[in-house]
Amino acid sequence: MVFTKRLREGVRRGRIRCSVRIWVRPQVKAGGRYRMDEGQIVVDSIKPIRLADITHDLARESGFSSVEDLLQTAKHGRGDNIYLIRFRYLPPGAWDVQRTAGENRNEKRTESGSQSSSDSRSQLLRRIRASKPRRLPVKAKGLQK
Repeated sequence: MVFTKRLREGVRRGRIRCSVRIWVRPQVKAGGRYRMDEGQIVVDSIKPIRLADITHDLARESGFSSVEDLLQTAKHGRGDNIYLIRFRYLPPGAWDVQRTAGENRNEKRTESGSQSSSDSRSQLLRRIRASKPRRLPVKAKGLQK
């Protein structure tokens, strides 16, 4: 995904986590990874929306000062389908750990604002223990008593 230069710092810092795009058809897919600078954009979701769904709050969340500013940037091609894309930025070398359905987005944080390593380690262990191992196919040939 390509962002204007003035939005890139906000995306890298995690302040901008959604984008409104006007395309003929979707150009990204949920779960896809797309290069941005040295890192990657991971698309969490993409959904079609109407022009009336673009509010001042959505424009601010997308990094624009107004709906008009957002639309001026978004309308640059021949498309007329509007999509809301939710994403996250992964800096170079970061691991992407998918969140589970029951996981709380407001996890315990240390005073510096980052999650402590013991908390993240215990969360990873909980996820591993809760996951179900894949079953290997059993071959009938060669099984003799």
